[in-house]
Amino acid sequence: MSRHSWMTQIRNARTAAEQTAVLRALKNDIVGHPLRKQHVVAGGIIEPVSRLILNKASPGNDGKAHDHSFAARPLSEDESVRLQGLQILASIAMGGPSFFTPLQSALPAILSNICPSNNPAKLVLSSLQALSNLADCAALLSGLHSVNLDTIADAVFTRQYVAALSRILSQTSTSAIVQRQVTLATLLVTKLCKEERYQQILATSGVLDALATRLAGYIVGEGFVIPGAETIAQRDGLAEYFPKDISSNVPLALLLEAISLIIANSKFRASQLLYSPSILAVFPVSSDTVIPQSTRTAWNAFVVAGLSGRQSQLNAVDYLLPYVPVQQLKSASTQISAFPPLGTSGSRENLHLNGRSSSGNKYAGASNWGDFGIGDAAVTSEPTASETEEQESPLIPYLLVLFRSKAGMECLMAASVLTILYRVGLTKKSREADIGLSVVPRLVRMLDDSILPAKGKDFLADMENQTFEWTIKEMAPAVLSLLMTDSEILQKAAFDAHVIGKLAKLLKISYDPVIETPEIETWSPHEEGDLNMGSDTFKAVSQGQPPLLAHKIRVRESTLKAIAAISLFKDEYRKAVVEQGVIPYIVESMNPTPSKPLPRLENGDRPPKATVETVAQDGYGINTVHVLIAACGAVRALSRSVATVCNLVTDVSPMRDEIGEAGVLKILCLHVHSTNAKLRLNALWALKHYVHSVSNDLKKICLEELGQGWLVQLICDDTEDEALLSSRTGGEAGEGSSLDDDMDEDMEVDQFEDSLASGMGTSFGRSNNSRPSSSRSKSIKQAELRLAALREAETNPVSKARKDDIAVQEQGLDFIRNLIGGAGAGGNKATTEMIDFLFLALGQDRVFEILASKLKSKIIHPSNRRGAPTERIVVPPQSEIIAAVGYILVHMAASVPRHRQLVIAQTELLKLLVPQFNHSSIEVRLALCWLITNLTWMDDANDTQACCQRAKELKSLGFLEKLEMLQHDPELNVRERAKSAIWQLKQGIEYEDDC
Repeated sequence: MSRHSWMTQIRNARTAAEQTAVLRALKNDIVGHPLRKQHVVAGGIIEPVSRLILNKASPGNDGKAHDHSFAARPLSEDESVRLQGLQILASIAMGGPSFFTPLQSALPAILSNICPSNNPAKLVLSSLQALSNLADCAALLSGLHSVNLDTIADAVFTRQYVAALSRILSQTSTSAIVQRQVTLATLLVTKLCKEERYQQILATSGVLDALATRLAGYIVGEGFVIPGAETIAQRDGLAEYFPKDISSNVPLALLLEAISLIIANSKFRASQLLYSPSILAVFPVSSDTVIPQSTRTAWNAFVVAGLSGRQSQLNAVDYLLPYVPVQQLKSASTQISAFPPLGTSGSRENLHLNGRSSSGNKYAGASNWGDFGIGDAAVTSEPTASETEEQESPLIPYLLVLFRSKAGMECLMAASVLTILYRVGLTKKSREADIGLSVVPRLVRMLDDSILPAKGKDFLADMENQTFEWTIKEMAPAVLSLLMTDSEILQKAAFDAHVIGKLAKLLKISYDPVIETPEIETWSPHEEGDLNMGSDTFKAVSQGQPPLLAHKIRVRESTLKAIAAISLFKDEYRKAVVEQGVIPYIVESMNPTPSKPLPRLENGDRPPKATVETVAQDGYGINTVHVLIAACGAVRALSRSVATVCNLVTDVSPMRDEIGEAGVLKILCLHVHSTNAKLRLNALWALKHYVHSVSNDLKKICLEELGQGWLVQLICDDTEDEALLSSRTGGEAGEGSSLDDDMDEDMEVDQFEDSLASGMGTSFGRSNNSRPSSSRSKSIKQAELRLAALREAETNPVSKARKDDIAVQEQGLDFIRNLIGGAGAGGNKATTEMIDFLFLALGQDRVFEILASKLKSKIIHPSNRRGAPTERIVVPPQSEIIAAVGYILVHMAASVPRHRQLVIAQTELLKLLVPQFNHSSIEVRLALCWLITNLTWMDDANDTQACCQRAKELKSLGFLEKLEMLQHDPELNVRERAKSAIWQLKQGIEYEDDC
């Protein structure tokens, strides 16, 4: 039957029964026939089918109860029409990525059938299936098309339809169709939840809580409930949330994957999981837990034998895990960090919010890749006061038990959730030993060669095995990267398990070209006359990527992250990475249109680059923005210098030459101009490392390639903060701004805050009018306060915007610092040359104006959307910025006397530094000590008089008084630096008095 005849039949069908018959016949005609699907879609079938399936009676989901009487009755004629139409769209979506564009218009109609409160179960199931198939289409378009998964996610993750997802996941019926709904809804979350905005919506709308309830059901079913938990739940008002033994067909691995995607990179959302009422009911975070005498007797045997010194830190689930001796952890730590770098206090800059390091996160929401250690010239690390370790949730050891007892995907996903909780700091410190000795080695083993059995007659089984192997190769390196990033101990555990060779092999295999099979033909959803008019570019877009190529691109991203993570601290590991020959593959991963990774040719040229037109033929795909960011992170980690201190000549990283020869400089400078904030930040961060200790000629080329004006803009403009303020005030009422838009945004924010407040209320087992605050237990009150504080820290848009600005500005300042310092060949002469070049490129006065502006407090005039009067907010300069400015001046003062004279002449700038001697940041105080030392340095007798004048000027500004206070600083390194600076400053003053 021709495509036009189907349109005619649908148009002529007047009654619901006739429409059902036509749609059923159409469905049976196209199922399993790609060419027939192409013909009917090109004939315009999507629009009439979408019109027929639209549930016009679907109300706005207001959270109130709805009539569920339709659940037990047969489908009405109208519902039968919608069911056939949904199944047609689901079938077309299975045709592949070429159908995604025409199917987009059907999204509202599909979603109108998703709510279980006002749609029969069969329609809900069919709509979920259509959405899932459509998500698979979009996933294969990533990197090739302007539309992707976000198109579907933006439609699904709205307030109305997220509420429907929450209802689906909260259903308790054991019927097969409901269980299938729950599985598909969970699967949809794993396919679409790729951005932070979606994570926040799912966490505060009840979806995370519904998933946590199902996890609690598994815990009950397997008998892992903490002894005495029911009594505690009664006391805390959580008895109604204590789950029964839920017989669920939802795969545990899928459930854990959905949870891990929602809570990733957020201590607030991870804490929401631990404090979810059902999890809190079965795994109370309480010291009141009663351990059965039989179990306690067995453990006491270990105590008598001297095998346990941490019994007070254990909860009941810990007794199911083998004991890890503390000595083993201490031994591993001693081997790695016996000699911490000079000038540090042992702290590490953190990658994720409130992560494992004591310094906390400085760039939440700005980057997925941190910069750790003191091995570079431009580094800032800031320890904070140690806090009393919080009591750990029993969910942590339960995940370890799952990891040890399960296999395959369940094992991997348990590791994924455990890793997130570890990274955001919700595990006790001693867990590092468990993870290093059991989790890391097993994850590394998962990277081994294919474990697929030979293909048999069961096609579905073969596909399932292939999907499992692909997921392992995509996710295991990513989980390892999170574990290794902030821990030298876990890096060593992975290195000892030979992870570098396995990662290198995976990265190389990801660049094996994927040649499409000839039977796949391109087509256009237009009339026949247009079918052959498309360019090669259009054909590549309409085809999308083969699933294997999409898999390889995801493997590139995860392996690059893992390579960067293990290369952060030790040159031994960096050298091992380079020896694997992966540098060309890393550099190629920085190109959106990669070709075969090859070393430079004999004449120094690179092979010709691929274009979008040739990608489909070459089979290397298009690297997504996430791959580009991960590649920048790898370059950044590999280009770091050996451990150093300020003003000491450093050795150039043995990897830098090879990275430079691969042509990375121009690529990094190009990415610094990217409109993607994360890519821009990571590229600038990598460029900062790259210019340290390279030749002056290369430094000059780098600054010119980057652009002096662009560098100044990155440092000076509060882009994110000003954009946020503009959105709140409506700007100047210029183009693109409207009061209605601002009101809509404010309403969305209000709704978000209201839903969050409501969620926090119900999360602890109380309604709005029950259980007053005075009757709640202490543990519940503490949980509420903690969630409120975490919520403010993570979801405040003003704070997030300012952190993004600070991250970029710090890296820009550090780029200048490394540009003028860290000279290799040429020593002090080279430093002097680069300072003069900087003054020439940016302007001498302009340079000092920029530095002074970064030390001044910022005044914010926030607008209040509710009309209440507001006061201005004074934001002091951040420690990272102060330290960065300080070390630029340190390098200038380490040059020739005329540069020291230039610095001492900046009276207003120096006055801004005086109050910073009291700063809580160790790095700030150290930088100031180094500055005084360098400013009072005397080159020779000709510099005597000028040195004395500099010393006198510093004393008059109050620097001597401030330095004397630092002689009693709690940090040893600061005390020693201060004493040296005081002695040198006084020598200059006394010498002038003698004269």
